[in-house]
Amino acid sequence: MRLRNLATRLLAALLPRQATAYRGLRGLGQRWEAVAERRLIAAGYTIRERNFRARSGEIDLVAEENGVVCFVEVKGRRGPRFGAPAEAVTREKRRRIARAAEFYLLRRHLSGRSCRFDVVSIVESPEGARVEIFRNAFDAPLPMRRGDDSDHAC
Repeated sequence: MRLRNLATRLLAALLPRQATAYRGLRGLGQRWEAVAERRLIAAGYTIRERNFRARSGEIDLVAEENGVVCFVEVKGRRGPRFGAPAEAVTREKRRRIARAAEFYLLRRHLSGRSCRFDVVSIVESPEGARVEIFRNAFDAPLPMRRGDDSDHAC
């Protein structure tokens, strides 16, 4: 039994993983990210990475437009009842995105590159989805770390 378990785990580690399609709110978020990705590409962005994770947080999409690295947060609503999706990017969420962006730039050796934070807002309705791209939607909050007096990532 142990040999079989070991072989199964070894095969799982070696074979390429397929993206998991989730249900519920997580699945809805995945769908909105795919919609945002298509809209960004149509607007001239190049997608560099999806769902970049760092200890401090996650960035939905990392893209590039005209040589500028764009850290994109995707927010959606199933209707207009609860306000604009972009309003849901709180100060704490902006701080976590900025820290993850700082880590991304260091990890990918892009420290000198100009960058910005964009938000893609998606509001679904019976007539279809309304998608808006807010370029340079927010600045990185300072300080990014306690006791850090250095400039922020973007």
